[in-house]
Amino acid sequence: MKPNTDRQKIALFDLDHTLLPIDSDFEWCEYTIALGWCDSSEFKRRNAEFFDQYRAGTLEIHDYVRFATQAMREQGAEKSIAAHLDYMRTVVTKNITPQARNLLALHRDAGEQIVIVTATNEFVTRPIATELGVAELIAVELERNAQGWFTGEILGTPSVREGKVVRVEQWLNARGLGWDDVETTFYSDSLNDLSLLEKSTHPVATNPDDKLRAIALARGWRILDLFI
Repeated sequence: MKPNTDRQKIALFDLDHTLLPIDSDFEWCEYTIALGWCDSSEFKRRNAEFFDQYRAGTLEIHDYVRFATQAMREQGAEKSIAAHLDYMRTVVTKNITPQARNLLALHRDAGEQIVIVTATNEFVTRPIATELGVAELIAVELERNAQGWFTGEILGTPSVREGKVVRVEQWLNARGLGWDDVETTFYSDSLNDLSLLEKSTHPVATNPDDKLRAIALARGWRILDLFI
């Protein structure tokens, strides 16, 4: 896909280890452990296992979401929302770097639409996107029960691996756009996002893992080490 000045310009960003130097989902789970919401040793073991699976590209997202949301589902909305406010204050905002804010500002000042596209669920990431000044968030959407709280299941297509391409396409279609109507830049650190990187006009391997760095070098993609 070649650049076209007539196309609408959209800057797509992965979140964890791309705009943030942490994994927000993993850290949220660690935070709930510190609150005593779950068995520390067993939860830590499983959380680490799921994290390793994600990095290896083998994560079964439905199993993970059931696991990752269990503690907050049991605690209920009021306690979970209050806890997340403190999590934002004590963990997330300390890890939002000037480099990340400046990169977002660069695209914003250029008049580009900014969208965060993340495999982390909406409960964890919506306040982070807001803090970053990004209104458009494509995240794993969570099913809700009749009381409006989460069931542990995923609603629709999860924004993971090839699912990110599907979800971005749905986002475009909802605005009367298709891939041919837009010029996209996509920043990501992970081989999990290879499909969306390949689909984008300007793929940027950002803080890439070794496998993605090798692919980016071989294909002549831009490499950005944002946190160095």
